Formats: sequence, structure tokens, C-alpha cells
Amino acid sequence: MKTMKDQVVIVTGAAGGIGLSTAEAFAGAGAIVVLADINEPVEQAEKLTAKGYKAVSIRCDVADEKDVAAMIDQIVSKFGRLDVAYNNAGINSPVAETADASSEEYDKVMAINLRGVWNCMKYELRQMRRQGSGAIVNCSSIGGLIGIADRGVYHASKHGVIGLTKSAALEYAARGIRINAVCPGIIATPMVEQMMEREPEAMKELIKEVPIGRLGRPEEIAAVALWLCSPAASLIIGQAIAVDGGYTVR
Repeated sequence: MKTMKDQVVIVTGAAGGIGLSTAEAFAGAGAIVVLADINEPVEQAEKLTAKGYKAVSIRCDVADEKDVAAMIDQIVSKFGRLDVAYNNAGINSPVAETADASSEEYDKVMAINLRGVWNCMKYELRQMRRQGSGAIVNCSSIGGLIGIADRGVYHASKHGVIGLTKSAALEYAARGIRINAVCPGIIATPMVEQMMEREPEAMKELIKEVPIGRLGRPEEIAAVALWLCSPAASLIIGQAIAVDGGYTVR
């Protein structure tokens, strides 16, 4: 069923992993999807169009406010509106005790994971405010809901995403714009694969603590993001939905 037929959707961090799976899900639901990434995902967009979907690519560094402003201007100029945004772009941080984390890593992670979401929301909301409609889903993490030793910088950024989500949701709920967050658990993405290579024992221990007993799949996060942006979730506002195989239930 084409639940998002001809809706204009932007997905950041769409070159792979959860972002690409989410772009595919929206395209499959009938949306016009803009795939954005710091490395322009031309090939990924072309694969979607080859399947008969409506998709275009754009290069954007979400940490650069001017890049983000130009991206939204380009989308609105081409399509006339922006209906949905999935702010997914993010990076991990090295494992380190709080006292040992570097200021350079802190600044880099915050620039992409937190300021990047703020940059995107700022310009997405300006357009949606003019329209009087829209839906935004921000990608936080279970790291936005709980703490894990040696991952304080990453978790701080993802907690911040939830704070932004909740505050903005209150500002725009009565103006036709719904804002929520999705909090993935340990998902089989290139980023997690790199973590498993760097820290195999630590990752094995983490996965043991997932009640469902396996890694999540990117398409399982995409399904929740799609639902949150659809009319089926019309009363869901300001929530941070854990999609984690039960990890945070304990």
C-alpha cells in the first residue's frame, strides 16, 4: 500500500545502513525520496530509480549549517515542499573512560550527532512551519536512553537528540508537525561491524544482553521510522521509541 504516495521525504546518512534501508522503505511506500549524505549517494539513488521508485541524491555535511540550508532550499525549489524528514546521519565514538576521552573526539561527535540534527531540524521546520504540516523522526539510540561505561561521549550526543526531539515536539504539535525519535539497539550496520572488529569481546558481551538473542536488522528500524511518519501514528508526538530487541526493558 502506497501510504506515503508522492510525499517529499529527506533521509540523511542515506549512503548505507539504517539510512539506506529507511530511504528504500519510504520509496517503496510511494514517496519521493531525497537521499543525503556527506558522500553523495548517487549510486544508491540510481538503484532505487531503476526499481521504478522516485529518488534523487544530494551531498550534505549535516555538521555544516550552510550545507543544510542549501540542501533544504534545493529540495523545496525542486519539489515545492518537504513533508517528511528522517534525520539519521551520525557517527560512533571510540571507547574511552570519560577522563580519557579527547576534546577533539567530543567536538567531532557532537558536531555530527547533535548539532547535525539541530541544523537539519532548524531548516526542515522552517519549511514545514510555512506549510503547516510535516513529520520528523530523529535517530537517537539506546545510548540516548541509558548509560554504558566507556561510551559517555556518544551517549551524551544521543541523549541530546532526545531532548531536542521532545522540546521541538511541544513547540510544533499544535501546528500540524509531529516530531519523534527512534532509538535503535545493536543493529547489523557497517558501523557495528567495525565495532565488532575493533572490540570483539566487548560487543559479544553486549549482544548476550539482548533478550531477543540477535542483532537487529536495518529494515526493522526503517519500518518504525516509516510508521512514525505515517497517518497511522497521528497521535504519537515527542516519543523516543526503543527498537532494541528488549535491551532497555531490564
